[in-house]
Amino acid sequence: MTKPPALPGDPTELHLHISYNDELGDTPHADTLERWNVAVLHRRRTHRDDRGPGTVADCDGTDCLSCTVEEAAAGSMTFYRVHLDRSRSGYAAMAEESEDLYEIAQAVLDPATGYYTEEFSEQLEYTGSALLVMDRVTLERPWRGHGIGAALAAEAIHRLMLGARAVVCSPGVSDLSGTRLRDQGEWDRVVGKIAGGWELIGFRRFRDTLYFLSPAWPDVEEERTALRRKFLRIEAAWAAQSSSPP
Repeated sequence: MTKPPALPGDPTELHLHISYNDELGDTPHADTLERWNVAVLHRRRTHRDDRGPGTVADCDGTDCLSCTVEEAAAGSMTFYRVHLDRSRSGYAAMAEESEDLYEIAQAVLDPATGYYTEEFSEQLEYTGSALLVMDRVTLERPWRGHGIGAALAAEAIHRLMLGARAVVCSPGVSDLSGTRLRDQGEWDRVVGKIAGGWELIGFRRFRDTLYFLSPAWPDVEEERTALRRKFLRIEAAWAAQSSSPP
């Protein structure tokens, strides 16, 4: 079995920056559909003195005046919160926003009412009303393959799911850079791997191309706890590796 590459940095320095850009557009579309951006950032401390750049091992301590802290991009996520109780139909707002959102709307919303279809509603708990769509999740290549993506996505969902009755996503390929899916078998392998990550968060399959979860399900918090424990093990492994002699 091929050993995965080492992490590019201390995982304890990863954090999320969640933002919503309100353009104060007093329109039914803006009132119905919100885009939330999540930046995955990694703090990097660099020691600089008369000899030039060094490592944090050269520091006298956490208050070293020769150290600078930089924020490096480690990934990004995009979510859409769709309010289904506003003046404009959530179905119409999603159809206008993008083809991907339109496909999701076709699967879970009634075009006549703009609300959940009866088939989909039967899968959900009766709490909340909004629809939260996890549209894109991307990690920079050095951070992939360590089980970090699902843990970070679970934390972002936890922060954004307030008031939502359902969270949905497609097990698609969000980053094709450097990837050549030459045949159906390779496509199925990649999509299956992504879907496996979403199942770790608590997502369940709906039809053939959609995954969903209800924030009220007890196992959603249980899965988040399990992912947090896994992340702690990754942090511990990094600390042990960093402290061991070369």
